[in-house]
Amino acid sequence: MTRIVVLGAGTGGTIVANRLSRRFGDRVSITVVDPDPWHLYQPGLLMLPFGGYAAAELRRPRRQTLRAGVTCIAGAVDRVDTATDTVHLSDGTPLTYDVLVAATGCRLLPEQTEGLTGPGWRDTVHDFYSLDGAQALAARLADWPGGDLVVSVIDLPIKCPVAPLEFAFLADWFLRRRGLRERVRIRYVTPLDDAFTKATCNAALRHLLADKDIEVVTEFATGRVDGARRLITSWDEREVPFDLLVTVPLHGGAEWVARSDGVGDELGFVRTDPHTLQARCKPNVFALGDATDLPASKAGSVAHFEAEVLEGNVARFIAGEPLEPQYDGHANCFIETGFGKALLIDFNDEVEPLPGRFPLPVVGPLSLLAESRLNHLGKLAFRWMYWHVLLPGHDIPFVPPRMSLRGKRQPGPAAA
Repeated sequence: MTRIVVLGAGTGGTIVANRLSRRFGDRVSITVVDPDPWHLYQPGLLMLPFGGYAAAELRRPRRQTLRAGVTCIAGAVDRVDTATDTVHLSDGTPLTYDVLVAATGCRLLPEQTEGLTGPGWRDTVHDFYSLDGAQALAARLADWPGGDLVVSVIDLPIKCPVAPLEFAFLADWFLRRRGLRERVRIRYVTPLDDAFTKATCNAALRHLLADKDIEVVTEFATGRVDGARRLITSWDEREVPFDLLVTVPLHGGAEWVARSDGVGDELGFVRTDPHTLQARCKPNVFALGDATDLPASKAGSVAHFEAEVLEGNVARFIAGEPLEPQYDGHANCFIETGFGKALLIDFNDEVEPLPGRFPLPVVGPLSLLAESRLNHLGKLAFRWMYWHVLLPGHDIPFVPPRMSLRGKRQPGPAAA
């Protein structure tokens, strides 16, 4: 019997384990390793500081998210020895495999930015990318009197690259509802040369930032944070003062990657073929989601699309067939803009977000690159879809893993 071991039971690991279980049944053994007994709905962390969700609504027991035929081990990975096809757990237990899937995501590294976790941490300096951080920030915002609010991205890559912008938009809405907006200056500080990584998105987002009076500070590479003086300082010594700093810390790969010869890059992400999702260290190792070094966004939709491709390629590998380079970097996501509206973007490695209708041409019903109430409702409905469609490993109707241009309006030739 083929032994498949999946490291990590976050979004990507859970989806692929369930898909492989459904595909193979009892013809393979599937073991998932994860130290956390709870599965966290990470998109909900954005809403939690503003009262959109309670913590209990974002977590479910890990065992409930995996099919009955999947074995779940509550443990941490120490290292992987690809030469002997063995996973070594932190308690010394060896776990051998025929196929390995790395899906351990990425971790927050706030301690790697000078001063970030010093004076003011979880008081005037916060993050919302962790459950503890989002809860602490919710408590702080509940009685915050106003001042300089700075939303800062330390560096890329990060999970869900649009989330910091969404936070700024939702903060504007939250403060207006509380009657505090005139007493708050909101600044969005980014190492990029614009608000987002995609040019077409920047065109749409730029006017929203201006309309909401959110200042953008670009090319700001944060070198240190001084919580006592309430300053963030860039490597070129520019300073931005704050009364409340909401930051997205540095991200890195799982610790076991660095302890496993030949598996990862210098940031601890698994080196992976961007189209087949086969890891570069050995043919029987695959990777998906935030754990990889792929240029695709680190987002839940990416993990879902990758899981469909990875499932097929694992089946081909077991059958001794050539892998198919099917993944194209497809990603889509809702961008909350406040006031009960949201944008929707759909793109891949080659095609930037385009206007149009989604998922069906003409009828949509969702609009692309345009604010709408329906897009906001779509984002709220996604939580149900996450628990009942994505995690169990089902396909999303009309949304294939490869990006489709149907319903999208492509720009015409540039004027001479």
